[in-house]
Amino acid sequence: MRKEKLEMLAGNMSPPRTSFQCVDAMEISLCIEKEGLFFYESAGKKVQNPKVREMFSRLAGEEREHIQILKEKSQFLQPVIVNRSRPKERLERFMVEELEGKIFPSLNDSAMKNIKSDKQALELGIDSEKRSIAMLQELLEKEKKLDVKAIFSHLMVEEKKHLALLEDLKKQL
Repeated sequence: MRKEKLEMLAGNMSPPRTSFQCVDAMEISLCIEKEGLFFYESAGKKVQNPKVREMFSRLAGEEREHIQILKEKSQFLQPVIVNRSRPKERLERFMVEELEGKIFPSLNDSAMKNIKSDKQALELGIDSEKRSIAMLQELLEKEKKLDVKAIFSHLMVEEKKHLALLEDLKKQL
């Protein structure tokens, strides 16, 4: 413990992060899923190839399902967390600084505005899924709580499936 503190002071280590709560992990997951849904719906309107359009529609549908499941689970947890005060500033700061518009491009993002081909749209989806997986991997490595890890792990499995589908479709084009 003392060695870690000295290394941290020397700049060799970042300070340990406080674990997220289960409900925080669900909110983070919801944010990622909502951005994914928005991306696949928006990009799906810009592509010409029916296979790419169908894939984006399928992925948007899966994101919708994931959002519904997360919302249902969050409602299930509400009675447990109502009486517990939890600092939301850290979660809100994390979502603004690390998530919003950093994994999936927003409608105003230049990458989104400049989609000129189906291949470019697929590559944008692939890059977004890779960023999502990297973010979830980082969260998993820093997380201590098993219930929170389970939420992030589940989402990462889904994101890896999306990545594989997009990469396979790109190879077919």
